[in-house]
Amino acid sequence: MSATSKSTKENDQPENLLARLTALLGGQKAPSDQPRRIQVIINPAAGLEQPILKALNLACKTAAVDWDVSITKQAGDGQRLAKAAVRSGADVVAVHGGDGTVMEVASGLIGSDVPLAIIPGGTANVMSIELGIPRDLIEATALAVSSPRNIRKVDMGRIDSHYFMLRASVGFEAAMVEGAHRELKDRYGVLAYAISAFQALIEPQIAHYSLTLDDEVVEVEGMTCIVANSGSMGTPQFSMAPNIRIDDGLLDVLVVRKADLPSLISLAASVVGGSENETNLQHWQVHKVTIAAEPALSLQADGEIVGETPVTAEVLPSAVSVIVPAPFESGNAEKPEEQ
Repeated sequence: MSATSKSTKENDQPENLLARLTALLGGQKAPSDQPRRIQVIINPAAGLEQPILKALNLACKTAAVDWDVSITKQAGDGQRLAKAAVRSGADVVAVHGGDGTVMEVASGLIGSDVPLAIIPGGTANVMSIELGIPRDLIEATALAVSSPRNIRKVDMGRIDSHYFMLRASVGFEAAMVEGAHRELKDRYGVLAYAISAFQALIEPQIAHYSLTLDDEVVEVEGMTCIVANSGSMGTPQFSMAPNIRIDDGLLDVLVVRKADLPSLISLAASVVGGSENETNLQHWQVHKVTIAAEPALSLQADGEIVGETPVTAEVLPSAVSVIVPAPFESGNAEKPEEQ
């Protein structure tokens, strides 16, 4: 056995997990604002293999919190289970899975005051990176049960009966999502998206987009049209555009007009530099957008194919409360409320 494997096994021992949790929670025992019961929703098909139940059991015991677990089996279960948790009186709903599962569970909490706790467990975990939630299982579990809770209200997008927290898109990005199927993600992890992106670039499709941006109609050609609620690209401080925020009550519509690889590299460079490349990127901020495309294109939302054009997306401001670490720092956003 390698030294790394031995160290990992030792860190997974209950006494070591308990020591870490006790240190993270500061020995707290159910203060007045402590959640009394947490409903945890787990996607067993998510990309990470971690001893989630052991960590949850120790964290909830340490914080004197009651907890229960539900397992998703098919699309739609996350939303259904979250709604059921709200009806049954859960104080917090936690989700362990990837961005698609997080979005589903969050959509089941819209209109309620029950906060969402994210315990990352997927391939990319972009939403947890956007909100500064630790990827480490023990730290994320401790955050879910910690007190006082630091709450950030975030927007969501809606397309018909589908919701998204990160972004929806047609064209190149949707083709990339279609190509990164479960078998590829299980084998290569986050690299599956890079492999799929390369395949999609071999024969990129240019479409004609007719965009109704609130009350303005715009005609444009491009390789992809993105409706972003979050600008995160899955790496801290790396955003599609510098002014995209998940809590500004707006959706950001972006069109990449050139399909060749040098244009994509130029776009990435402009983002890293904190500015927008006007040659390759068009950007509007709206409350509502309708996208028609010729030819018709598949639509992805938070990593799942959910339909095809034409589609209409609208923003749901401050739709969901999410437990985040403190202190909170992100652009000019205000510090979240404590509960």
